Amino acid sequence: MVHTILVVDDEKDIRTSLSGILEDEGYEVITAASGADGIECARQELPDLILLDIWMPGMDGLETLEKLKSIFPQVTVIMISGHGTIETAVRATKLGAFDFIEKPLSLEKVLISVANALKLQELKAENAELKRTAANEYELIGDAPILAHLRDQIMRVAPTSASVLVTGENGTGKELVARSIHYYSPRRDRPFVAINCAAIPEELIESELFGHEKGAFTGAVAQKKGKFDLADGGTLFLDEIGDMSLKTQAKVLRIIQERCFERVGGTRLVSVDVRIVAATNKSLDQEILQGRFREDLYYRINVVPFRAPALRERLEDIPLLVRHFVAQFYRREGREAKAFLPEAVELLAGYDWPGNVRELKNIIERILIMTPGRTITAADVPDLRGGATTGRTPCPKLEGAFAMSVLRDAREEFEREFIIHKLEANDWNISRTAEIIELERSNLHRKIKSYGIDVRK
Repeated sequence: MVHTILVVDDEKDIRTSLSGILEDEGYEVITAASGADGIECARQELPDLILLDIWMPGMDGLETLEKLKSIFPQVTVIMISGHGTIETAVRATKLGAFDFIEKPLSLEKVLISVANALKLQELKAENAELKRTAANEYELIGDAPILAHLRDQIMRVAPTSASVLVTGENGTGKELVARSIHYYSPRRDRPFVAINCAAIPEELIESELFGHEKGAFTGAVAQKKGKFDLADGGTLFLDEIGDMSLKTQAKVLRIIQERCFERVGGTRLVSVDVRIVAATNKSLDQEILQGRFREDLYYRINVVPFRAPALRERLEDIPLLVRHFVAQFYRREGREAKAFLPEAVELLAGYDWPGNVRELKNIIERILIMTPGRTITAADVPDLRGGATTGRTPCPKLEGAFAMSVLRDAREEFEREFIIHKLEANDWNISRTAEIIELERSNLHRKIKSYGIDVRK
């Protein structure tokens, strides 16, 4: 790509000299002898970069710069001056100039400044593209009315600073909801920081959230910022907040109320401006009744309640989701995409997806990797046995759970069959199963042992 550079200077020798040097470097150069002509050239040619003299008769460089920036806010301008002062340079910078070069011109400095300015433009364009791609990665895909209602709620709440509680089953996309709220909020240019409260051991959760001072505990060899620090000005996503201890809940409540906290081992108050979006797959009402969740914190985070719908509530979205995950996979892997035939998609749409969107994504990636052909047929879709498909009667394996009169016993029976089903679906690989069902591997081992599940298969 050949970059176009506009040189605006009332001195013909300067225009000729700069044109020759820049053309020798492979740039395309156009020139103008006044500020008014420079603005007109910019309108017609849309240059990538402008070299603009400050001292010109009529409209001077600073006035020209101001008008250029009002018409083309993204244009990059390097100012040139034979009588530069600090005040002039400061004013030019405030008006949006990239650099300030004094006459007599150092040709080497001109070329370095031009190269740096064009490189910065490329980085800005790349950053904008990455942000656009990232936004697509976290887009809520689907046309079902229940999802359209959720998107409408997000657009209403995002511009505010209200705390949000997102509930829903595992794999329904609660983090996608949180990221959408952040993306459409005034905080979108500030950090989005996520932490899974269930995945961090109790003894480390406070250090992760609030940071620690040097020497606060064994191994704290330096000060460390916590998630609240890192999310300052942005959004903090507290995933699985229902698994947070009562002690940590009290500290989070204080931060929400007072907007300040102390690092572990410290005494200095650190002020933060953080929007809280929390998520859980538990019923916090029941957790409160059983004394495992603070009622006052619940009311603080549940200002606006959202519910991420289960995939079985919007099975009509599966064709869209399949196309989205296929495109996402091949964009990431850099290969030619494969196509799902309607019969394969129809088979996927006949399953209830107990693991929700996350399970669908994993199955699609498995199919894409394991199918050698360019098209996916119904024969390429793995047997999704163990989950009830639309319109079927409950799985026979769970009839024992439905026959029980005590909820605790029924829950345990269901959990046992659920774990067996997931182990079967993952070829009895405990590590992979633990990751998919979002359970610590050690916890899954304990449950397998307590339920007497034979994994030697």
